Amino acid sequence: MEIYATNDSKPRELIPAGNYMARCYQMLEIGTITELVNGVSKSLKKVRIGWELPTELKEFKEGEGQKPFVISNEYTLSMYEMANLRKMLASWRGKDFTEEQAKKFNITALIGVPCQLNIIHHVSEKNGKTYEKIAAVSPLMKGIECPPQINKTMVLSYSDFDHSLFESLPDFIKDKIKSSEEYKAMAPSNTPAESSQVPDEDSNLPF
Repeated sequence: MEIYATNDSKPRELIPAGNYMARCYQMLEIGTITELVNGVSKSLKKVRIGWELPTELKEFKEGEGQKPFVISNEYTLSMYEMANLRKMLASWRGKDFTEEQAKKFNITALIGVPCQLNIIHHVSEKNGKTYEKIAAVSPLMKGIECPPQINKTMVLSYSDFDHSLFESLPDFIKDKIKSSEEYKAMAPSNTPAESSQVPDEDSNLPF
């Protein structure tokens, strides 16, 4: 008698390469984790920022209606001049930060803010699979209005940890958060908190 384990999952549909209107709806504080950087082990504090594409809709699950495609990227929480987060933010707002502004910046100000994403396809050297990748984040062109936010705002912060939001995340993200110094140090008595609300309007970048 034979018992087979199979992999019958369908390949995830990629967002076609191109330029898209997008809106930031997700901010997940991963915490301080250990990563290899050029062969050197480093402790880095990470955040995962997610955008929805409100003009690119699809019914992903039957009966749930159409929802926007989403894409996210992970950044080190650093406003150092050459840090990828600062470069992305400078591109998004259309100008760099002064050194005074860069000393401390609350990135939750990005929630609800529209932008334009340039998405490309990238073939992984590890497994040969093709993934979407954000090549650039820039402000919307003048006169262009982004549709209202569709997805619920998702903000996960160790300053007020939302356990229900954490449990709703994909396993690979939860596992990464669990590996962080901040998660391991959390007191078990922490109570759930409600997610932050979306800013009212987006005519000007609030950062």
